[in-house]
Amino acid sequence: MAEQMVKALIACEESQAVTIELRKLGIEAYSCDIEPCSGGHPEWHLQQDVLPLLDEEWDLLIAFPPCTHLAVSGAAWFAEKRKDGRQQQGIDFFMKFVNAKCERIAIENPIGVMSTNYRKPDQIVHPYYFGDIFQKPTCLWLKNLPMLTYDRSEAEENKKKLQWMYSRSGKRGALWNWGLPPSKDRAKIRSRTFFGIARAMAEQWSPYLTARQIVL
Repeated sequence: MAEQMVKALIACEESQAVTIELRKLGIEAYSCDIEPCSGGHPEWHLQQDVLPLLDEEWDLLIAFPPCTHLAVSGAAWFAEKRKDGRQQQGIDFFMKFVNAKCERIAIENPIGVMSTNYRKPDQIVHPYYFGDIFQKPTCLWLKNLPMLTYDRSEAEENKKKLQWMYSRSGKRGALWNWGLPPSKDRAKIRSRTFFGIARAMAEQWSPYLTARQIVL
């Protein structure tokens, strides 16, 4: 008998934020996206449709399915998206990860329709909980993984910093959009996982993974 390295699939992640943090901890992690990776490690990136990969054996699946047709930020277009089927396509894609055969699964999305079309998330976190001074409600649906923990006193201090920034700017939206001008890559940039959350996922969930035994 010999140990086989723990393998993780990070679905819909072109930034490789979580993949890199898992690799630092010795996890054989691979990002997957139909776009080329921007994290600097193409050797760890699977540029393809992720669905065929769900039939393979993974010890951990972390998925960031597109939220374009699911997030409440786009509620003004929900009727149109329901009518033409785009929202149902987004729901169906999300549920592919829910129903994957992997033992440990985490799915991330903003607040949106999956709370009613599937179930309420196990946890909602913000980047400022983990040291990044931004406010962005991030829902996590978990299977056989614990909720992320954080220093509440530090998070409260970070929240105060955010409130000060908002009061100084007078334009909450400018901070919410991170000062990014309109561009074709704006949605991609905004969807990237913040470093603090990525590190928390890697450090807090990797201890729950056990190397598989294989017969030589």
